[in-house]
Amino acid sequence: MREAYTAARERAAFLDRSDRGRIVVSGADRASYLQGLLTNDIAALKPGQGCYAAYLTPQGRLIADLNVYELGDVMLLTSHGDVKDAVLAKFDQFLFSEDVQLGDVTSTFAQFAVIGPDAAAVVSSLLSEVPVGALRALPEHGNIRGQFAGTAAIVTRTSDAGEPGFDVYVDVDQREALILALNRGGVASLDADTADAIRIETGVPLFHRDMDEETIPLEAGIEQRAISFTKGCYVGQEVIVRVLHRGHGRVARKLVGVRVEGDKVPRPGAVVRSGAREIGQVTSATVSPALNQPIALAYLHRDFLAPGTIVTIDGTNATVTALPFVPLA
Repeated sequence: MREAYTAARERAAFLDRSDRGRIVVSGADRASYLQGLLTNDIAALKPGQGCYAAYLTPQGRLIADLNVYELGDVMLLTSHGDVKDAVLAKFDQFLFSEDVQLGDVTSTFAQFAVIGPDAAAVVSSLLSEVPVGALRALPEHGNIRGQFAGTAAIVTRTSDAGEPGFDVYVDVDQREALILALNRGGVASLDADTADAIRIETGVPLFHRDMDEETIPLEAGIEQRAISFTKGCYVGQEVIVRVLHRGHGRVARKLVGVRVEGDKVPRPGAVVRSGAREIGQVTSATVSPALNQPIALAYLHRDFLAPGTIVTIDGTNATVTALPFVPLA
């Protein structure tokens, strides 16, 4: 774990993300169609740009969180793999006379994250028509097209793995060739536990781990990244606006960081207490290589969110900590 972690933080490492869901939205009306469904300003995206967004129920609860990329001729949406079918089905329900076509391209692409300070140099060395300077200049969620082994490839700028880098999409038939090229280039492969440690250290919530269909975006703390507060209507907007304006943004619970004493990593679902009172539960936990101690993400009651608050998890003392534990580079 330590070797792969060090590579990701100091050089470069790669992570297989082929299990994510991938949807293509095409047609002249794709931007205006998604503008009414998703929380961020999709209509403002120009070719080569993208954003993070949420798809909500009318009650303001999450159906999915997504990365949205305007590629110029289509939009590529990626989500947690096990919500892709639900998203596609709901999108289809809202299609009437719009010039929009939906496509499931999950099995078409292999997707890998390449993260770390040297990620741009690594990706540029693997792909043709993708200069390293262009990659370094890409803003968050920016995207560019290139070639891998003579076939089309897409690169997107990401940080949701917990360390800045890029997602590389190649034809699924090129999956093993890309892995071989990464290995030959000396790029470390991230195992799932190490990747999770990096994500948790940076405080990035994961769908169906740290947020689910009962979560509203403000509880998970994703509103600044996922929601446009200046665009027009979208599904679930009423609830979000009511919480922000009438409730002054206060929610009953919120996702926070917790540093745990000792060496025992709390289990997901472990109850967090203040004295005898149950005040929340753990969603993700790991041993932080950077801090050399157990850390966790947990939902806590709003009266216990202040950094420095002492709580207990399974009888062990822990301290509420502002996120991220380890800032993005």
